[in-house]
Amino acid sequence: MKTFRLSPEQTLIAGFAGLILLGALLLMLPACNRAEPLSFIDALFTATSATCVTGLIVVDTGTQFTIWGQLVILGLIQLGGLGIMTFSTLFLYLLSGKLSLGSRDMLKGTLGSNPHGRGVMPLLKTVFLATLLAEALGAILLAAAFGRSMPVPEALYYGVFHAVSAFCNAGFALFPNSLVPWRTDVLVNVTTMGLIIAGGLGFVVVYELYNSRSLRWRTISLNARIVLTTTAGLILAGGLFFLLLEWHNGLRGLSLLQAVQTALFQSVTTRTAGFNTIDLNILSNPTLFVFLILMFIGASPASCGGGIKTTTFAIILAHIRAMFHRQDETNMFSRRVPDAAVSRAISITFFAMTIILIATSLLLITELAGLSHQESRGQFLELLFEVTSAFATVGLSMGKTPGLTEAGKVIILSLMFIGRLGPLTMAMAIGKKEKMRYRYVQEDVLVG
Repeated sequence: MKTFRLSPEQTLIAGFAGLILLGALLLMLPACNRAEPLSFIDALFTATSATCVTGLIVVDTGTQFTIWGQLVILGLIQLGGLGIMTFSTLFLYLLSGKLSLGSRDMLKGTLGSNPHGRGVMPLLKTVFLATLLAEALGAILLAAAFGRSMPVPEALYYGVFHAVSAFCNAGFALFPNSLVPWRTDVLVNVTTMGLIIAGGLGFVVVYELYNSRSLRWRTISLNARIVLTTTAGLILAGGLFFLLLEWHNGLRGLSLLQAVQTALFQSVTTRTAGFNTIDLNILSNPTLFVFLILMFIGASPASCGGGIKTTTFAIILAHIRAMFHRQDETNMFSRRVPDAAVSRAISITFFAMTIILIATSLLLITELAGLSHQESRGQFLELLFEVTSAFATVGLSMGKTPGLTEAGKVIILSLMFIGRLGPLTMAMAIGKKEKMRYRYVQEDVLVG
């Protein structure tokens, strides 16, 4: 009799789904709510947003939930950020002292690394050590900043919550308007940006940099070079665009230093984290369009962030450059990128764009059906913004999410789930791999 076994992709999906359902049930408990308990759909939405480290909310975290509810959210953020399979794999290793092939495959699905080498446990230890150190240091620095305006115990709690939320790129905040009150605070801004960047680089890159005997540029891997270069380029480009586009609008009244700080913060957080130090509704359309691009790209592979990932974006740009130069191979940093990686990057981007287009179309139907363009002016951009933010697990919002219909909330929470696991992971979990036993005759097709 043939036994049924879940594939690594299916196990990963089941683990996240189970954690989300458990979190939703806990958030519905009276002990977790200050007022009336959440409805199931709102609890499920909040649990999905926390587990998928997105940050989109339908209720205010600081006022709706008691400290118990907030701790549930914090636990979901931590488990979802590092990956439920990462925790379960380490737990199994501590119990048995070894890792099965299935555990190694699950670890590969979570961290995006090749766990079949000898570096499985060192990688896991580095992940947890880096997380613990980054979150602890961030909590201390944020508590010092928050302690200027609140009692020390409260400041410590707020420091821990926001440090975990920032490192896991979740974007959940206990303040009603995110970090807007701290827009000019250098310590809060720099600490939060540092945590977001650290959590968005990817654990494999952090592991490589931590264990590298020499941090010279030529000695690190191509993957690390692409991640570091693209991350730095996107942060600087995003900050520059924000500064130029909002100098006479959203940044009006700020000093040059404060304006640069705000621009860099939004550039960092827009790609993956979802915190904001400025009201998004006062920003111009060109700025919001830049935000859409940054959110779509997202963080780096095997990190806490979402999006198509920095390496995907960089590989596509390199491939386009190769096509313009009529080159058959895609090269980066004097290295040839495998054709399989190029194909995967194109597939991920196409899947992501397709999912966003479908979800936006569905939201237009559920939220704006029966309204003329004149009556719904401006809402198309707002809905597209929410969809992109959900799929890229960013969490930035123009205020549309809390007012969505139940059908709209289901669409958004489904996007967060797909975006956290990745469209290709979902496709591989659903589809069955079929090995071709023959090849068809090749024939040319006109393209372009």
